[in-house]
Amino acid sequence: DPTVDVLGLPEGVKFVFLDIGLAMLIFTAILGQLHTEINAAYCMIPFINNYFAYFTVFTALGIEKLGILHSAYLVKDFLGAVTGKPIITNEPPKKGAIFAFYWFRVVMSLVILGFCCAIVLGALFQGKSMITYKYPSISMGLSVVLLLIFMTIIGILEGTQIAYFAVAKLTKAEREKGYLATKTSEILFDGTGINLPGFMVGRQLTVCGNFFLVGSVCSLNIIPGTGNNMFGVSDAAQEFLNFGFQGAVTTTILASIIWRFAASAFPFPFISNPISFGLMIFAIGLNNSGLCHGAWV
Repeated sequence: DPTVDVLGLPEGVKFVFLDIGLAMLIFTAILGQLHTEINAAYCMIPFINNYFAYFTVFTALGIEKLGILHSAYLVKDFLGAVTGKPIITNEPPKKGAIFAFYWFRVVMSLVILGFCCAIVLGALFQGKSMITYKYPSISMGLSVVLLLIFMTIIGILEGTQIAYFAVAKLTKAEREKGYLATKTSEILFDGTGINLPGFMVGRQLTVCGNFFLVGSVCSLNIIPGTGNNMFGVSDAAQEFLNFGFQGAVTTTILASIIWRFAASAFPFPFISNPISFGLMIFAIGLNNSGLCHGAWV
């Protein structure tokens, strides 16, 4: 609210930090992500030698076992078949009940993903998303385009992270194939190598910002009990959807996991295209701006 006084700040500062969300972005990126990543990189054993880390591991494994995100494994299997690369795993071949249970979760995940995409797109075209509520001047078509752009940026940055670490294991001659691949390798790996962690910091801030933007597009502006529920679902189901489940599933699968699988199978396209190169320069510049240097404290 522009009429509310916040620490006596000028209107322009309030617009940048509060309306646009720069304050929440930096707060979340530094305290919620970057400082823990930096500490974990330097103090690996102490970081996992506690009950909270133990709890986190089993929580993550439990979510994976539910199968909500299993549709992403289809991309991994497809890319493995296309590239002819064997999928490295310690699991025995799936047979019998294990095979059937695996594919049951894959199909279930596809159904859930399809439903979540229908909710997100339906809300955009019906004017029920949070972005159309906050910014009514944005058309429904533009909202869809913005969603695809934000998710693509997240996906490319998720994939390039995997690709850069994959090609880091190669020799200089092996990874410098093509002009952009050579320039990318020189920027990231030559000299002191400071640009690689600098990219990681800038990448995290950029991804975090795009997740906020995707969240505003995928969030619903629907009050249960008003007869305005998506696809006529119950009020209890609508309250659950208002928490953002559809955005979380859609973004995790379509803007993160499948791009990571693609980058692990095809790292060179991620380091040798102009979009990835531009995002790398932007991320390094964002790190050099000092916005997130507080994470090193």
